[in-house]
Amino acid sequence: MKTTKEILDTARERTPGQPYAGAVTLDEAFMLLQAAPNVKLIDVRTNAERDWVGRVAVPEGQHLAIEWAMYPGGQPNPEFGAQLEQIAARDEILLFLCRSGVRSRHSARVATELGYANAFDILEGFEGDKDGEGHRKTVGGWCKAGLPWVGA
Repeated sequence: MKTTKEILDTARERTPGQPYAGAVTLDEAFMLLQAAPNVKLIDVRTNAERDWVGRVAVPEGQHLAIEWAMYPGGQPNPEFGAQLEQIAARDEILLFLCRSGVRSRHSARVATELGYANAFDILEGFEGDKDGEGHRKTVGGWCKAGLPWVGA
């Protein structure tokens, strides 16, 4: 098993030039959550997505939620930065997760701009991309990878 440092170094190398610390694979994210109590998974999906689709099953205190965009309507969450400050210290390792990996990248970027030096995107997200029939959870994502999650 890789060390926390090795995983984070790989994540940084994986995304050179990005405006955030790096990107971790799903397995790396899960290993980090198991290995280090100062790692937090920040789920930036809407409350509705978490309630209706499911959520990751990691220890309480490591799985936190802040909407990147508000439901309904998809308007940006004007309190994102303030809410992040309430739940995370600037020296913690933050892993941002969304449905497919777009909002998590934006969240990691904004967190970095706010002074969080260890803000990482989780590649593929919770449900992954759509397959040829328009369904999720079949191509990639936390669920498809067989990582622990609970349904709605």
